Amino acid sequence: MEQNLLLSFMVIIIGFGLLVWGAERFVHGAAAIANNLGVPPLIIGLTVVGIGTSAPEILISIIAAYQGNPSLAVGNALGSNIANIALVLGTTAIVMPLIVKSETLRREYPIMFIVMLVSLLLVIDNHLGRVDGLILFAGLFAMIYWMIQTGKKQKRDIMEKEFEDEIPHISTQKAILWFTIGLVLLIVSSRGLVWGSVNIAKAAGISDLVIGLTIVAIGTSLPELAASIVSALKKEADLAIGNIIGSNMFNLLAVFGIPGLMHPHVIDPAILERDFTFMIGLSIALFAMAYGFKGEGKITRFEGGLLLCAYIAYMTVLYFTAVA
Repeated sequence: MEQNLLLSFMVIIIGFGLLVWGAERFVHGAAAIANNLGVPPLIIGLTVVGIGTSAPEILISIIAAYQGNPSLAVGNALGSNIANIALVLGTTAIVMPLIVKSETLRREYPIMFIVMLVSLLLVIDNHLGRVDGLILFAGLFAMIYWMIQTGKKQKRDIMEKEFEDEIPHISTQKAILWFTIGLVLLIVSSRGLVWGSVNIAKAAGISDLVIGLTIVAIGTSLPELAASIVSALKKEADLAIGNIIGSNMFNLLAVFGIPGLMHPHVIDPAILERDFTFMIGLSIALFAMAYGFKGEGKITRFEGGLLLCAYIAYMTVLYFTAVA
């Protein structure tokens, strides 16, 4: 038993490393392919990069639901959203305060709240079913369409310049190679993470939901953490926050919708009482900090510290939930 548990921890650690690098290579290749096909940088950033940064969560959700662990997938979706705001943006703002200027982000905030509200209403009956999954996926395609149309109509936005600077300029053949390598690594690492996480949950007597909200959520948020810190250091705050908002919307529409489609189930009441409440509260806090009602929005180091403290408090609540 101890050897199996040690192997599970090793697989998770190695899996996280492969996941981070695989996600980066996947987005690198996908963005380069789209750029070589003539897709505008703003559309690439809003759609290709947004979906790419959520690719780890999406693959883990598919594998977990397929293997009969839908609670792990649900926990991954909500836990990643909480980690993205509190852990990722909190840590990033401490490293470098984030100043927000983009008009595109101002339009994405309300959409993010609508997505959260719809997701909450669909599971208010404590059941995530196929109809719920279909509605969420319909919302996913509607959001992608809206983003494409926004990218076409939007006049020069500060985010477009930031996306241009980040898009790799490589040959299509090389881009396809990196895209394929990234996808393979994502699949392999996701399978390993689900296997190891389920083993640890069983051995420790912890629910799949809590494992999804903690270990898996933190691991799948590592690509966002790395990308956000790099963007902040380059003084591309709009890109850092834009990646988080986009990732959170994709997580709810795709990652949260997958277990509904593949493995309909009754959800834990704590999801509504604790996790959704915390996620919505953090999203409101992000809006208040970063929207900029009278000019530029800004997340200061102090506010970043508050977000990080909120995440520590959330992890503490989950710890006492697990040991109770």
